[in-house]
Amino acid sequence: MSKRGITLYLHVHQPYRVREYSVFDTAIDHNYFTDPDPLSNRNNQKIFNKVADKSYRPMNSLLEKLLADHPEFKVSLSITGTFIDQASAWAPDVLESFQRLVRTGRVEIVSETYYHSLAFFYSRAEFERQVEAHKAKIKEIFGVETSVFRNTELAYNDELAQWADAYGFKGILAEGWDPILDWRSPNFVYQPEGTENIALLLKNYKLSDDLAFRFSNQGWQEWPLTVDKYNSWVESSIYDQPLVNLFMDYETFGEHQWEDTGIFNFFEEFVNRWLSNPDNTFYTVSEAIDANKPVGTLSMPQTVTWADSERDLTAWLGNSLQHEAMRHLYSLEDDILRSGDGELISDWRKLQTSDHAYYMCTKWFTDGDVHAYFSPYSSPYDAFLYYMNAIRDVRWRLHETHKTGGLSG
Repeated sequence: MSKRGITLYLHVHQPYRVREYSVFDTAIDHNYFTDPDPLSNRNNQKIFNKVADKSYRPMNSLLEKLLADHPEFKVSLSITGTFIDQASAWAPDVLESFQRLVRTGRVEIVSETYYHSLAFFYSRAEFERQVEAHKAKIKEIFGVETSVFRNTELAYNDELAQWADAYGFKGILAEGWDPILDWRSPNFVYQPEGTENIALLLKNYKLSDDLAFRFSNQGWQEWPLTVDKYNSWVESSIYDQPLVNLFMDYETFGEHQWEDTGIFNFFEEFVNRWLSNPDNTFYTVSEAIDANKPVGTLSMPQTVTWADSERDLTAWLGNSLQHEAMRHLYSLEDDILRSGDGELISDWRKLQTSDHAYYMCTKWFTDGDVHAYFSPYSSPYDAFLYYMNAIRDVRWRLHETHKTGGLSG
């Protein structure tokens, strides 16, 4: 009988935020992503270095320690292409520390789109190009192949699972959302509806979000969260079930939950406690799939994500600003790719990153507070304005390319 396991999956990502790009910059200055103000909260290099100091460096150091201390400790990471590009440019030591983690053989890299985009919902061809580009980058940087897929923001439906199955992935990740699961538990492996060979791992969102969102919330009735309490919750959850999938952003550790909340010490002590029981282990996503046969099929005809109270796409595609921005962006696809202009294509793809649409969200109440926390703009309308000015300039550059004969076909 397989051991009871935790599948710990952490998502590593940084977008290229659009600077305060005005209509007067269009057709003159084609730099959308480098803010000249070193103190701006849209300065991508400043933000990356801040998060590297608060999260990437200390958490990677802790993971290295845990891997050295515990042969049973494993972790899975998805690392976007935009993160890798920024780390290469601004913090090569951070990228090297991720490489050391992967070289242990107990850290699995999960596949996704290079630009953390919503391309699956707009252009299947562009989506597949980005999946291929990401696989190639992971092979180049880490020397490994990816075999399990997660879509941007864990956006998942039956059609995506069927695509991933046909593509050859052995597994895919999704949110274990109660309205979909009904009476079922997220602590089993499932087979997606309409597939033949692929397995589905579902996030246990209650136990994941206890760390990702509630850990430092002093208004939470379970605060402070102790190792004893959390260990008992996980033990109880897994009592007669094979695995608990803890999925969260990597920045949970040190950035969303600051070091002074005790999150690093808590995590180290929890891993020690969990593995002190010889019946317990950690799985990579592939190992969780290999160790557990699907207990049944599961259908998600409508798209489910891991964001907001609705767990749908409304965080990114819930208002007319977001729809308008994405419509203009993807309408340029054929002409952009035909231009053969590498810099223009790269800028267009950076504009596909889902964070741009997220910053345009106009939700209120609790979800709105979360959106405001993550946004570098004073309002969703500013985010939309700067973004659309960048799109306007991309269109102008295309026109200039066409005039000089760069566009063919």
